[in-house]
Amino acid sequence: MRGMALEKKPEDGFQADAEELMNNKSRELLARLAYAPSVCPALKGACTRLEADDTFTFDLHREALIQLPGIAKNPVQRILPVNAVEVEDKNRKKVKIAIVFSGGPAPGGHNVIAGLFDAAKEANPHSDILGFLMGPEGIIEGMYQPLSRELVDSHRNLGGFSMIRTGRTKVDTKEKIILSRKTCKELGIDALVIVGGDDSNTNAAFLAENFLEDGVQVIGVPKTIDGDIQVADASGQPLCGVSFGFHTAALAFSRDIANLCTDAASDVKYWHICKVMGRVASHLALEVALQTHPTLTLIGEELADYLDEERLAAAEKKGERDYTAYGMTLRHLSRLVCNAIVQRAAAGKNYGVLVIPEGLLEFINEIQALIIKLSTLIAEYNRTHDTDFHSDLPDLDKKMNFLRRLAREAEERACISVWNQRDHDFFSDIPDFFKEGLLMERDSHGNFQFSQVETDKIIVGLVKDYLKILKEKGIYKVGIDRKWYENTLLRGGLKPDTFTSALFRNKDAKEAPLLFKEHIISVKTLTLALEKAGLLQDGGVPPAILKVFRKSEPDFRMQPHFYGYDGRGSDPSPFDCDYTYNLGRTVFALISGGATGQMAVIRNLEKDVSQWEPMGIPLAALMHLEERKGKMMLVMEKKLVDVDSKAFRAFKAMGEIWLAAGPGEDPCRRPDPVWMTGEKDKPLTLRINQL
Repeated sequence: MRGMALEKKPEDGFQADAEELMNNKSRELLARLAYAPSVCPALKGACTRLEADDTFTFDLHREALIQLPGIAKNPVQRILPVNAVEVEDKNRKKVKIAIVFSGGPAPGGHNVIAGLFDAAKEANPHSDILGFLMGPEGIIEGMYQPLSRELVDSHRNLGGFSMIRTGRTKVDTKEKIILSRKTCKELGIDALVIVGGDDSNTNAAFLAENFLEDGVQVIGVPKTIDGDIQVADASGQPLCGVSFGFHTAALAFSRDIANLCTDAASDVKYWHICKVMGRVASHLALEVALQTHPTLTLIGEELADYLDEERLAAAEKKGERDYTAYGMTLRHLSRLVCNAIVQRAAAGKNYGVLVIPEGLLEFINEIQALIIKLSTLIAEYNRTHDTDFHSDLPDLDKKMNFLRRLAREAEERACISVWNQRDHDFFSDIPDFFKEGLLMERDSHGNFQFSQVETDKIIVGLVKDYLKILKEKGIYKVGIDRKWYENTLLRGGLKPDTFTSALFRNKDAKEAPLLFKEHIISVKTLTLALEKAGLLQDGGVPPAILKVFRKSEPDFRMQPHFYGYDGRGSDPSPFDCDYTYNLGRTVFALISGGATGQMAVIRNLEKDVSQWEPMGIPLAALMHLEERKGKMMLVMEKKLVDVDSKAFRAFKAMGEIWLAAGPGEDPCRRPDPVWMTGEKDKPLTLRINQL
């Protein structure tokens, strides 16, 4: 064989070379491990002090005073540098600090540990840092690992939570709190650090309250790629602009979605529907839109404020009030998307990119009402039975029979019920896969799991149904390029000008693509139009005309995509590397200053690191009452997208431009990659809001 003429390397030499090429030490990894995050001035030294700042005030919820009396009156605390000789011995004493990751991963978590570790060792090399394993379950079960410098160094600036891993167990019962206190007492823990989202920081608040008599400090750290932990005081002064991990995840999603914009404009036959994480708030969808300029982006918070002016006006003429005109319905939503599709098709662009948040349906009034009602029913069933709802009623038929019985009983008794016949009729009309989604088991916090619902499939179904109607009416048509039309007819031996008036409704438009008249929706109606104009040939419709007509017929194709877990596991951007490292050092400053029941934050994130201000803000002040598992509970309040913010206003101002329902290329933006060299980027929403 000819190939055998080449000299063959020894097998062991080949394997060694192959392993060298495939080793884990990529240039990016080496750059990350070598990267030294920038540190803000207040945290550069080993010694700091805390100073209460009463210029920041909060409207403390009455229930927070009742349930969290020991930490409810905490002030905002600034962290200030001090000279080492001025520091009391207690600030340099040996301490044992435990840290735990709670909830889903977010890029930058390892740097929180690195910042805490470095600051603690600088203050006293004999201090111990340990990590509870597998999330809060590690606290309850006493599973932990001492954190060595070698272990910490091997994870610096890397994504994931693999150093100590994470979990979703909630320390929410008396028994779990007792076990957690026992673990901390047996290990001699001085301070516990909880890195997590709103539920995890709610956990931190209650643990801080319960650990007061043991003298164990508890500090929370704001983590969530959803970006819904944002804090301002009662006067609107921002204290925490964004949670860590948000920027990295948004960039990861944006890069992929920008690639889809390129693909859509190249293949010109697909609409890509991109669902991005964000169960309650649409911050990621907004940031992705600002980063990539997709064709259409739906922001849930805007839909919740929707007002159907036409329905209101029609009702007022009758002297009535139409309450269904307030808020977006599924019907309104499908028409909103279809309008964009139809406009672009008319411009010859039967393709595009649609971005939606995963929690979009929560902002649809009729769906939100269903979710609340069904969650209440499921929670009530579980409270009153020895088994649970999903075990007793394992399939959809059994669940539907249960709901049908409730609706019938409510009607027979003529009483006010959580589930009535009107609810049941509406619920029965939606597709089975959506019914199953709405009835699925709630998560450990009692939340509806939007990521498990095929929101994109629901929207596609609604859109296809309405586009079919618009196609039948002759409204949904693909615009025909005028030059292509003329060339096609000339090659078919026809004079283009002879047929233009008979076929097109915008024959005089010089720039816009040609649109077939609305009544021409089939070969039969095309034949009639040509016959009426005296242009029908003996053989019927000329092949060239038929070719043009076929090109005007829209073939709607939609490709679904979900962006979530991939972004959570990304290596952090330089911004998130710096941010989280400073958060870790902020945590130690709060602990060494004796704080507890506080959340570590960095103020002025939109500015240079030299202007960052590390602080501790009271967890109790961030709480409000919210329905969970069918009852009201004190939890940290999530921050929704502010439709009056500068970032949202900037997004809205660009809507028509990004829709690009006219000639020319789409104005898609290619965001910068997540890299360790070059200029440090920041979230656009953060930067625009501070303009």
